[in-house]
Amino acid sequence: MAELEKTIKNIKQEIEELQKRPPIHVDNIEYKFDQLKVETLDGVLNIGLNPNDLNSIEDFQVDNNNQLKNSSLSPLKKMETTMRLENNLFQYLDENLDPIVRHWEEQSGRKVNEDIIAFMKEDIKKQLPDRINDYLKKIKREERSGEALQAALDQIEEQMKQDIGNAVIAFLNQLPGHKS
Repeated sequence: MAELEKTIKNIKQEIEELQKRPPIHVDNIEYKFDQLKVETLDGVLNIGLNPNDLNSIEDFQVDNNNQLKNSSLSPLKKMETTMRLENNLFQYLDENLDPIVRHWEEQSGRKVNEDIIAFMKEDIKKQLPDRINDYLKKIKREERSGEALQAALDQIEEQMKQDIGNAVIAFLNQLPGHKS
């Protein structure tokens, strides 16, 4: 009996110590997949679980197939798609930003500093992941596989190229000294 009382006292002490600890809070985690090269993707990701809690879980399984049919793109497909679109758009920027600026210079009769061009390129690159994500969310459920998905992705890429061109021109038109 004394041993049980001692055990209960120890448990109460541990509970009190745990309650005194400040809670852990994580605001926002951002991943930059453009800086990551993934050759194989496997393993287990436990979100919201403490490794110590895994001993008490008997059978924790989620039916991913049914979930993916009812939701948007699978996480792996979304990551692959985002990376492919980013790479294509980065290449588009590298090849087409200078010609867009040079055309604007001819039309306006003004010159653009190379630092401004570099700034625009970096700013656009920073915005691409969020913009791609926004467009991917708008893909209709019936367009999320096969040829329909590829057509939707091609359309997104073309729309984003137009968005880039429009944004560059709008930015250049706002530079000081430009006469509308």
